Amino acid sequence: MASLLYRLGRLSFRQRRYFALLWVAILAACSFAALSAPAAEEDGFSVPGTESQKAFDLLDERFPGDNAEGADARVVFAAPDGQKVTAREHRAAVEKVVAAIARGPQVKDASSPFVPGAVSKDATTAFATVTYTVSSDDLSETTSAALMDAVEDGRAAGLTVEVGGSVVDGGPELGGVTELIGIAVAALVLFITFRSMVAAGLPLITALIGLGAGVCAIVAAGMSTTTITLALMLGLAVGIDYALFIVSRYRAERAGGRTPEEAAGRAVGTAGSAVVFAGATVVIALAGLSVAGVPMLTDMGLAAAGTVVIAVLVALTLLPALLGFFPRAVLPRAERRTATAPPSAPGKELEKEPAGSRWARFVIRRPLATLLLSVAGLGVVAVPALDLQLTLPGDEAQPTSTTQRRAYDELAQGFGPGFNGPLTIVIDAKGADDPKAAAALARTALAATDGVVDVSPATFNEAGDTAIITAVPGTGPSASATKDLVKTIRSEATDLKSTSGASMWVTGQTAMNIDVSNKVTAALVPYLAVVVGLAVLLLMLVFRSVLVPLKAALGFLLSVAAAFGVIVAVFQWGWLAGLFGVAQTGPVMSMMPIFLIGVVFGLAMDYEVFLVTRVREAHVHGEPPAQAVVTGFRHSARVVVAAAVIMIAVFAGFIGMTDSMVKMLGLGLAAAVLFDAFVVRMTIVPAALALLGHTAWRLPGWLDRLLPDLDVEGEKLTRSLATEHPAPAATSSREESVNA
Repeated sequence: MASLLYRLGRLSFRQRRYFALLWVAILAACSFAALSAPAAEEDGFSVPGTESQKAFDLLDERFPGDNAEGADARVVFAAPDGQKVTAREHRAAVEKVVAAIARGPQVKDASSPFVPGAVSKDATTAFATVTYTVSSDDLSETTSAALMDAVEDGRAAGLTVEVGGSVVDGGPELGGVTELIGIAVAALVLFITFRSMVAAGLPLITALIGLGAGVCAIVAAGMSTTTITLALMLGLAVGIDYALFIVSRYRAERAGGRTPEEAAGRAVGTAGSAVVFAGATVVIALAGLSVAGVPMLTDMGLAAAGTVVIAVLVALTLLPALLGFFPRAVLPRAERRTATAPPSAPGKELEKEPAGSRWARFVIRRPLATLLLSVAGLGVVAVPALDLQLTLPGDEAQPTSTTQRRAYDELAQGFGPGFNGPLTIVIDAKGADDPKAAAALARTALAATDGVVDVSPATFNEAGDTAIITAVPGTGPSASATKDLVKTIRSEATDLKSTSGASMWVTGQTAMNIDVSNKVTAALVPYLAVVVGLAVLLLMLVFRSVLVPLKAALGFLLSVAAAFGVIVAVFQWGWLAGLFGVAQTGPVMSMMPIFLIGVVFGLAMDYEVFLVTRVREAHVHGEPPAQAVVTGFRHSARVVVAAAVIMIAVFAGFIGMTDSMVKMLGLGLAAAVLFDAFVVRMTIVPAALALLGHTAWRLPGWLDRLLPDLDVEGEKLTRSLATEHPAPAATSSREESVNA
């Protein structure tokens, strides 16, 4: 592996113009394909195998045309305190608003709020349902403006008017300023780390090129835009990380007296090997999202995995080519003037011991105490995770500054908390002798069920073999009592089947959210088992050890548990909620755990591979275990810290978003990277390696013979190069000028 990548690095350096043009051509081709590709259809959210999805599919079949995915809006009207919305002047104002909305473009229907069921019992609140001929993504600006203009007219008449529904659902608040801030922070950290504008710029340039090619390829492949979110976050993260480590290794080789081409080859052969295996662990984590059985998660994982593969290829080929254009410019200013000098004497190097090796010496002096203190600290932070509750939040999780949240609150106050999350009951009476009697029996059973406060009459399809009944719970959509109610109703379906021959299904957005949460929660353990198991096997190939991969996996679990603890404490318990701008506490988004596990696992294994590879390299080259830890940290701790700081800054930028799910994702990822990089990798790892000593690098003989030796740390490469090039000599001025 190392020898192959060494040759690839030298080839890319020598043929720099061809490789640079190749990537320009790839980026141009992907961009052209993306621009030429037809607009991808936004796939509806589906969860195959769940009861709610089966019921949705049945409705599509039995009610053709009635389940069109057009945009909808629910316009909520509330009268001033002490007044009724049915008063003559308020009624006239409401009807005027609804009439104005009905005249708007792309509107299919706007129902009057003054019908049974649309006015609250105390007559203080009413709502109108508006349907559109197109989906929310295809609504024109004129349509949205017409809706909001009519709403403003209602507010001017003295009413409280708010709007909910898909028409005002802008989707995740990702993009724009957040990415720019993250890139700016990354540039600053890279400059501080390398003390060179060019060295700081190359990781950013290669990361952006890889990200651009990856995103364009996703669009060209016809995947929906929702799959791009994870690819954007991880593509930028790993692209910077991979280039950061190769550039750092190149500078170290140059400081050792290597020529630019030789330094590029060795950097790709050694650090590049770590890049390949780090990328492989990320791809495993992302592809493993398919274990959940949720198509959207599968698409997002595969799209992001493809982007990571491109980032690896860019780091191995384009980066050494760019180093060929700037062989000395990536060095610190002081070293550029002495780039032709022989390597520094060992004694002089020891005088300038970096902070990374000093920290490693501090840890290995008291390894057991450091290990126990770190594990205990993460354990304390992880305690709130024991109370983790999952759901798919709706408008109730929006900030109170949004109109959809205010519409939710007005409806909950006027009609009850369950009105925002009605359950759609589908009666499949195709096998019943008397479909209407079966529907009536189901309606009676629903009305008698504890937790149901209202049941609508049954609505049949044209064939008369399928009916829809709406049941309103007495609790909100995300309440645990609502989950219990759905379970109870589904258990009653057996009695209906045996009595009338009809089947009863529970669906609707609330039931769908409950089913998704249950399915994702059930998939967590298999997902962890598959991803961690495959990664442990892969790390065995990298480190030729059993204990080091197991330690890496256990450390990852600790950091993830601590991150979950932070999320629960802030978003569920409300600790420091005001500081982070959390407007509403409650259950955690059900997608959060599996997303966080996938992303953090990839980044954690990046840091593990880059850090421990240098430790093993020093050990393989003859250093005792404790000194190998110090040497490894001397060469890699600085760049691992830089990579972690960049990621923390990027993810922390999302905490400032107004969308609670994005805010939660940002805080969880930032906390997880903080714990994993600084507590697990920088503290627990050296302490554990010091305690294990030589045992850490042992592999059973039978397993050693079974596993192929991929020479990730470059031992074979170093031996072969030592034969060809006995010692690095001072580079002549003539050779340096040619390589420059």
